[in-house]
Amino acid sequence: MSTLPPELIERLIAERRKHHVPSQLRPLAQQFAQQCLGVLFPHFAPTVVCSEDAVQEDLIQLEQSLARLERSVSTLHQSMPEKLVERFFASLADVHQRLSEDARAIFEGDPAAKSVDEVLLTYPGFFAIAVFRVANLLHRLGMPLLPRLLTEVAHEKTGVDIHPGATIGRRFCIDHGTGIVIGETTHIGDGVKLYQGVTLGALTVEKGLADSKRHPTIGDEVVIYAGATILGGQTNVGHHSIVAGNAFVTTSVPANSVVTRKSEVRPRGQSSSMFDDLDFVI
Repeated sequence: MSTLPPELIERLIAERRKHHVPSQLRPLAQQFAQQCLGVLFPHFAPTVVCSEDAVQEDLIQLEQSLARLERSVSTLHQSMPEKLVERFFASLADVHQRLSEDARAIFEGDPAAKSVDEVLLTYPGFFAIAVFRVANLLHRLGMPLLPRLLTEVAHEKTGVDIHPGATIGRRFCIDHGTGIVIGETTHIGDGVKLYQGVTLGALTVEKGLADSKRHPTIGDEVVIYAGATILGGQTNVGHHSIVAGNAFVTTSVPANSVVTRKSEVRPRGQSSSMFDDLDFVI
């Protein structure tokens, strides 16, 4: 005779009854991310056939995958964007162009990279950027849920967490990548380079601020080194600035500036408020 508590069984049955998310949605999103990158760059494809017919067939299969995802998501959302699949493919060439520029920027900015092919094949930063750009396109087209599922594919694989709603310019470079967090309302200019552990976050998280700018703006050609934290929707880092590793920034930085992080050792217990400036929520 089972000793399982009846109240637990009843609770789980009720949870399953109200659950309407198609069980195949997550694996379909994972498949779509890999399939889309394989269409854009043969480095991600399981097989490569260089002919017009093969390219057309790959695009048709990708189109069918997106249509399946659209149908799955539509069971959860009454309002869906019109002509989503058609508009997605109309913008896919621009995504490819931007990603080609990103790969070139990573190659030119990293002395350890021997070729663009190496960047495409092995750099987790490029993979995270690539998935983001696909997810961001779908986000801008008004597709619900799927963009977040896609960026979580990259997050799980690389440790880079980029919200699909972020605005990121051309020639974006992520070096190493692990631990990077980029919030929903972040604006990043052209030619920006981030190292591992960078957080572009919000000072506070309140539901009432959902429609406001909560994350920082990073100007063109800015370099942000490992472990730096930049917070707040009113925080602007001016163009051609450098933010040192482990810097903590909550106020705007003029253009052509260097933000340093001075190491300081103090006895513990010296002041009850010595860590007040570190009390934040991302």
